[in-house]
Amino acid sequence: MHFQQSESAGPGAEQEKSPKVFTKQSSSLPFGEQLSLASISGPTYLTAQTLIQQVAYALSDKIFAYSAESFDLDVALKSWQEQGEKNAFGYQTGVSSLETRAGAGTIALGYLFSKDFDLTKRHIPQSIVASSSTLNYLRPALDQLSLLYSVANPVTAHIAAVDYSANSNAGLVTDYVSSLTLAEDLGLGLVCSPSVFETQHMALFATLLSSVIPTIHTYDGISVGRETARLVDTLDQSRLHNSYQAVLKAVSEVDKKHSDNAGRLVRLLQAFNDEFGEDYRLFDYYGHEEPESVLVVFGTVEASLTAQVANALSKDGDKVGVINVRVYRPFVEEAFLAVLPKSAQRVAVLGQVKDEAAVFDSAEYSRLYSDVLTATQFAFDRNIEVFDIKYSREQVWTPSNVLDVFRQIYSEKKAGEESRSYVDILNTADVKQYTFWDLDVSPAATAPAVVGKLLSSDSSKNVFVREGHDNLVCGGVTRVDIRNADYTIEAPYAVEQADVAAIGDISILGAFDVLNSVKADGSIIVQLPGVKDEDLEKKLSPAFRKALVDKDISLFIMDPTQSEAVAEESTLTTCLCQLGFLKVARPDLLNSHISKLAAINGTEQICEKIVQQLETALREVEVPAAWGTVEEDVQHIHLPADININSFAPFDRTESEPPTLLKNWQIAAKGLAFKEAYGTQTVLRPELGVKTSVVTVKEKRRLTPQNYDRNIFHIEFDLGDTGVTYAIGEALGIHAENDKSEVEEFIKWYGLDPDEVVEVPSREDPNVLVNRTVYQSLLQNVDIFGRPGKKFYEDLGEFASDEQEKLALQTLCTGDGASEFKRRAEVDTITYADLLLEYSSAHPSFHDIVRIVAPMKRREYSIASSQHVTPNSVTLCIVTVNWVDPKGRDRFGQATRYLNNLRVGSPVTVSVKPSVMKLPPKTTAPIIMAGLGTGLAPFRAFVQERAYQKQRGEEIGEVLLYMGSRHQREEYLYGEEWEAYQDAGIITLLGRAFSRDQPQKIYIQDRMRQTLTDIRRAYLEKEGSFYLCGPTWPVPDVTEVLQEAVEVDYKLKNPDARKVDSRRAIETLKDEGRYVLEVY
Repeated sequence: MHFQQSESAGPGAEQEKSPKVFTKQSSSLPFGEQLSLASISGPTYLTAQTLIQQVAYALSDKIFAYSAESFDLDVALKSWQEQGEKNAFGYQTGVSSLETRAGAGTIALGYLFSKDFDLTKRHIPQSIVASSSTLNYLRPALDQLSLLYSVANPVTAHIAAVDYSANSNAGLVTDYVSSLTLAEDLGLGLVCSPSVFETQHMALFATLLSSVIPTIHTYDGISVGRETARLVDTLDQSRLHNSYQAVLKAVSEVDKKHSDNAGRLVRLLQAFNDEFGEDYRLFDYYGHEEPESVLVVFGTVEASLTAQVANALSKDGDKVGVINVRVYRPFVEEAFLAVLPKSAQRVAVLGQVKDEAAVFDSAEYSRLYSDVLTATQFAFDRNIEVFDIKYSREQVWTPSNVLDVFRQIYSEKKAGEESRSYVDILNTADVKQYTFWDLDVSPAATAPAVVGKLLSSDSSKNVFVREGHDNLVCGGVTRVDIRNADYTIEAPYAVEQADVAAIGDISILGAFDVLNSVKADGSIIVQLPGVKDEDLEKKLSPAFRKALVDKDISLFIMDPTQSEAVAEESTLTTCLCQLGFLKVARPDLLNSHISKLAAINGTEQICEKIVQQLETALREVEVPAAWGTVEEDVQHIHLPADININSFAPFDRTESEPPTLLKNWQIAAKGLAFKEAYGTQTVLRPELGVKTSVVTVKEKRRLTPQNYDRNIFHIEFDLGDTGVTYAIGEALGIHAENDKSEVEEFIKWYGLDPDEVVEVPSREDPNVLVNRTVYQSLLQNVDIFGRPGKKFYEDLGEFASDEQEKLALQTLCTGDGASEFKRRAEVDTITYADLLLEYSSAHPSFHDIVRIVAPMKRREYSIASSQHVTPNSVTLCIVTVNWVDPKGRDRFGQATRYLNNLRVGSPVTVSVKPSVMKLPPKTTAPIIMAGLGTGLAPFRAFVQERAYQKQRGEEIGEVLLYMGSRHQREEYLYGEEWEAYQDAGIITLLGRAFSRDQPQKIYIQDRMRQTLTDIRRAYLEKEGSFYLCGPTWPVPDVTEVLQEAVEVDYKLKNPDARKVDSRRAIETLKDEGRYVLEVY
C-alpha cells in the first residue's frame, strides 16, 4: 500500500507535512492498491483476482497473460515480476503479457515444446491468465496441447468469466458458455470457484488437476472476482507450495491404479480435503433434506445465491434444493447421483446460453442440461422430470430473480398462503450497507475506497467493497457498494437496502433511480454546490421528491463552497466527502478515527479543520410532506435502478484528435502542386471510406398525380463507364448534399468565409487529412441541418457565455429536461443550425463545428431494377419526405429533397451496399413478396430478374406479389408493369390492397389471408421464400398470416398431432433465409 512519507525536519515539520494522497491503481486490487507477494498471508483483505494471480505466480514456471487493458487480470503479476519476486521453486516467474488475437496461444505452445526447453522444469506447471473472450482464440493451441499432453508440462488456464457484448446494452457480460464449450469439446478439466472465500483453494486444486488433464479454472469476472473482502486463513506462498507437493505425493502411488481421469479426479479431491481438513465435493447440495424440486447450477454468483435462497426457502418448509457443480469436467455421474436427493421429482438445470435468441430457441439446450439429463435418464426406476431453464450471458442475478427461478420449479403453497415476493439472505440489522454514486471525473472519486479502507481497520468487522463503471451515462458514472458486517457474508449482488447513499453529482439523479436501492428510514447525501434550500425543489425531480417522502428518507446536502479548505484547494473535496459521509453514517468514528483517516488520505490538521467546517458544508434538509404529492400532468420517467457495468476503469477522456485547421487557399495549393512532398492524393470524396462513383440522372418522372399530397417519383441513373455493378436486392447509397441556398444563408448569418480552406481528418483514418472549403464542408460533409443528439447540447453548453443559456443546455441533457428534449427532437424537429441560432452566446468556431456536429451519412434506397435487364442504368423509387413544423416552417428529408431537386443530366455520387434481400438460389423456388408504398422497389427488380430468367429458357417458380397503398388511382405504383408481367405469366398472383378505396379498411395482410391456400402451397409445399419491404407496422399482422399457413399445413399433414409451434417454425424459416424483412 502506497503511503507518502515525509521526513521530519524539526518541531515545525508536522505543519509542513504534505497531505497523503490515496491513489487507486486498479479495481481488481484490494481497495485499488498494489500489494507485495509476501503480504498475502493469514487474515487480510484481498480480491479473488489477486489470489488467483498469487497461486499462478507461486506455482508456475511461466505465465501467459491475455488481458484487455482495463481488465487488469495481470496487474499484480507484472508488479511482482518487476520487483523480482521469486516463486515457490526459487526463481522469478516469467510473465508474458500478450494480445488477444488470432494465433493467441502459439507462443505458449512453442515455449512448451521448444528444443531449448529446460527438461528439469517439465514437472512445473505453466499458467494462462485470461478472460473468456480469449478462449476462442486459444482454442487451436489448447486443442494441440490436449493431444500432446502426455509429454507436456501441467497447464492451468485461470479464466475470468467476462466478455464484451456488442449486441446488448449490458456492455460486459458474465460468460461461462465459452469455458463449458471448450472443456467439453477438447476434453479439458473445468473447475469453478463458487465464492471469493474458496477462490485460492480452487485455483490450487485446478493446478493440481492439471497434473492429470489440461484444466480451466473459471470464476465470475465482473463482480465477485474484483470485490475486496476479508479472508481469514489465506495461504502464503510457502504453505501453497507445501500443500501442492503433499497432495501430489499422496496421490502419486494410488493414481497408478486408476486408468480413467474421473477416478484420478475423485482421488485427488479426497487427498486435497485430507490436506486442508475440508469437505469439498465435486457437487455440493444445499436446501431441504427431502426436496421435491432440485436446481442444478454452475457459476460463481449462481452457486452462491441459489444456495442461500434454497436454504432460506427450506427453513420455511419449501421442499427445494440446489446442486452446485464445482467440477464440470470430468463430469463424474456417480458423484452427481450420490448428492441428488432420492425424494427429488423434478430436476431443473439453470444453464447459461450465449444470448437471448438462444434462450427462446426451443431447439437449443444448455451444455449443463445435456450432462444432467444423461446422468439421470437411466439411473432411477422412477420418472424424474428434467428440464432446462436457460438464461443469457447478459443476466444479472439477484436474490429476487433467483427466487423467481425457484418459483418456476416449485409452486406448492398452503391454502390461503400468499407466494412470497422477496427473500432476504442478509440480516440488515447486523449488516450495514452503503452505496456511493459519482462521476468518473469527480475529485472525490476515490472517497469510497478510502472509507472502505478506514472501516477495514476494525479487526472485529468484515468489510466488502465492490465497484462498477458505466461509461455510457453522464460521461462516466462509478458506483461503489460497501457492506460492513460482524461476520462473514456472501452477497454477490448490488446493495438493495442501503443505510446511507452518497451522490456526488446532481446529474446522476436524472439518470438513475438511486432511491430504489436505499432502505426506508435511510439517508441520502447529495452534493449540490451553491444551492440554497429555497432552490432545492427546482433541482430535484418530482419522482425523487415523492420517493423521499414515501420511504421517509433523510436528505442531507453537501455544499463544498461552504468549506474554506475546499474553496482554497479543490483536491480536498475527497476529504470533505469522506468526513461528511462519516458524520451521517458513522458519527462515532468522526473524531476517534481522524488519525487513521489521515494515514490513508490527508493530514490530521486538514481533517480536523474540515470536520469543523462540516457544520456549514453539510446540512440536513427537512423534507416537506407536500413533496409526496405529484401533479397529474407531470410525466413519470422510468429510470434504471443500477448501472450497466461496461468498464472496469473510468472513461478515458484523452482523445488523439488532430486539430482542425483553417487555412487560406495558398497553403492548400502547395499540397496540390507538390503532391509527393505533402503526400497529397486526389480522390473522389476521400472522407467517405467507401467506393464511390459519379453517375448522371437519365430519367425522372413523378408516379403520383401533381395534386396528390405524396410525391413519389421514379428516378433512373446512367452508369456510363463507371463500372458500377449491382446484384438483385442490393441498395444504392446516395451521397446527398445540403440545400445550397440554406448553406449560403447559414454561412452569411454565422459570419463565415465560404472560400476559407479547412483541413480535417478523414472520418476513416485520422492520419489522413482532407482539404475542403467551408462552403464544400457544409454542403457535403457537415450535417448542419440534421437532428442533434444530447451530446451536441452538452458540447454546445461548453461554448455558451450566457449563464442562463448554459444552464438551459445542460438541463436538456438531464432527466429533468427529458420531456423537453423529446419535444424538440420529435415535434419541433430542431436542427443543429436552429440551436446555434437559438443559443447565440454559444458561438463555436468553425473547426469546433466540424468536431461537434455529426457528419452527413449516405442514405440507402433499395434498387428497383435488374442489371440483366438494364445493364447501363440503375433505378430507384423515392417518396419525398416533407412536413410542416409547429412554427409553420416547411421541413424536408435531406436526401429525398436533394433527389427531388435533381434534373436530367445532374451528376450524383453513389455507392452500392449489399442487402439481405436476395433471390433463392434455385430459379424454380417460389417467391412471395409483400411491399407497401415504395417498399415495392426491390420487388420490381425481383420480377424483372424472373422475367429475364424465363426469357433465357429457365424454368421459374411461382411469383406472388402483394402490394399495399392508400388509393389505387393515386398510388398504384408501376401498376401497368405488374399487370403486363401477370399477363405474361411471370406474376402468378397479384394481391392489391388499397386501404382507403372502400368503407372498410383492407390491408396487405387481408389479401394474404384471402389467398392462404396459395401461400401455403408456394411457401411450404414448394419451399418458397417470403419477403416483406416497407414500414415496420404490418410485420406482426403479416407474420401472423404466415403462422396461420404453417398451422393449417401441419394440421392437414398431421391431423392427430398436437398443435405446432408456428412461431418457432417462422424462426426456423428465418434462419434458412426464407423469411426476409427489410423494414424501416
